[in-house]
Amino acid sequence: MIKTVSTTPYSDQKPGTSGLRKKVPVFQQENYAENFIQSIFDSLEGFAGQTLVIGGDGRYYNREVIQIAIKMAAANGFGQVLVGRGGILSTPAASNAIRKHKAFGGIILSASHNPGGPTEDFGIKYNIGNGGPAPEKITDAVFARSKVIDTYKIADAADINIDIEGTHTVEGTTVTVIDPVTDYAELMEQLFDFAAIRAMFAGGFRVVFDAMSAVTGPYAKEILENRLGAPKGSVLNFMPLPDFGGHHPDPNLVHARALYEAMMADDAPDFGAASDGDGDRNLIIGRGIFVTPSDSLAILAANAHLAPGYSKGLSGIARSMPTSGAADRVAEKLGIGMYETPTGWKFFGNLLDADKVTICGEESAGTGSNHVREKDGLWAVLLWLNVLAVRKESALDIVRQHWATFGRNYYSRHDYEEVDSAAANGLIADLRARLADLPGKTFGGLTVEKADDFAYHDPIDQSVSEHQGIRILFAGGSRIVFRLSGTGTSGATLRVYIERFEPDTARHDIETQTALADLIAIADEIADIRARTGRDAPSVIT
Repeated sequence: MIKTVSTTPYSDQKPGTSGLRKKVPVFQQENYAENFIQSIFDSLEGFAGQTLVIGGDGRYYNREVIQIAIKMAAANGFGQVLVGRGGILSTPAASNAIRKHKAFGGIILSASHNPGGPTEDFGIKYNIGNGGPAPEKITDAVFARSKVIDTYKIADAADINIDIEGTHTVEGTTVTVIDPVTDYAELMEQLFDFAAIRAMFAGGFRVVFDAMSAVTGPYAKEILENRLGAPKGSVLNFMPLPDFGGHHPDPNLVHARALYEAMMADDAPDFGAASDGDGDRNLIIGRGIFVTPSDSLAILAANAHLAPGYSKGLSGIARSMPTSGAADRVAEKLGIGMYETPTGWKFFGNLLDADKVTICGEESAGTGSNHVREKDGLWAVLLWLNVLAVRKESALDIVRQHWATFGRNYYSRHDYEEVDSAAANGLIADLRARLADLPGKTFGGLTVEKADDFAYHDPIDQSVSEHQGIRILFAGGSRIVFRLSGTGTSGATLRVYIERFEPDTARHDIETQTALADLIAIADEIADIRARTGRDAPSVIT
């Protein structure tokens, strides 16, 4: 039986760049998840009889909401639901499943790199038929609907067993529990030279991959150890846990410190990597060198032709605005298009669908290509392994050669997390009000050449996205960017991006924070960060 349940709207269900994210107790409020899921369905048209993919990163409350979503999908008229066994589907694997099975869309339950647990973070986002995050016209409609919703539909049915693959029926809707790994692993075999990587491992090459007790564990275990022959034990923390083992599943130098220290040791493995809660971010560390996400994007773009899936070259490269300009120099040398977008993977979707670009990346450790419509942590690791196997050089040597060819972009991101929202918004508003007065002014010997509030004009659908970040550009190529993040769940996160271009190879070995010291001081001077936030230092430096 299908029930129509009366409900009262919530005022705070506005999706951010990656869906709706709140603390678990918020989602556990009466009808909170149901309201948002129904608002998604009410904002869509033409899905009767179509397929919906459902999965998540295994975090706390994942399994409960999956059962709700299955019953609501059935009640609202979807013909088929595909759900990952155990409720597991990494975000890139969900994107692939949507594309491979020609689904109408998908619901992904994740809060990405944020912590999990009874009082930690949870999230729901909707992906469209191309496998990518819903564009703003849909998320805006979902938010508008959520503010006035008064009923939702749900099947009055028993929970299905999502731990065993098989087919069930809920109110005429076919619900199929699928292996979450197989389709994705097969796609990776099509893109990369598994034989070359397998031979590299057989020759003694050592890799360590930290899955951070998150969703990539089963994928990395199957691909790296079972299919590629990496030694057993190469994949660490491979069991997805509801609380990620009590750790923060964010692959950066703070939360993956043990991996970093292991890679800097005298007896370090040849290559180290990690991925985050839902499997869309990556951390790349060669023996003796951390590769910044911005550099990683540029190096992968310059070497992608070494992998079978990209042997014909790239159509173009896209990066988020805060990401360093390293990839721009690669695009220029290759003679291909370079696109600068707002932060948020959804902005790459139109460019990928129109074949304007092949590879995309964000400084927040997200890299991906046209194989899916999400960033993909394990994909980046496998492309790196493919490059290493073909070039037969160390990651350190490859990075140094890249800098020698293209110049080095010294780059760092300073995050001030859980800042008082009013203070953070006030800081940005004050900067925005002073933009017209900044050009021509000198700070610490650097002259402001341009200052603006970045706006993106989509070349495919002509949509415009404004207020995407404050940019301060200096003569000589240095740059500071200020923006508020939409991926947290409490307070505001102020992100400050600092970049300096250095073409001189003799100056490529300076410690990053030292190389950027004057710009870091200038950022505080211009934005009055310490006084406005009450913070003496960033929460995280990447």
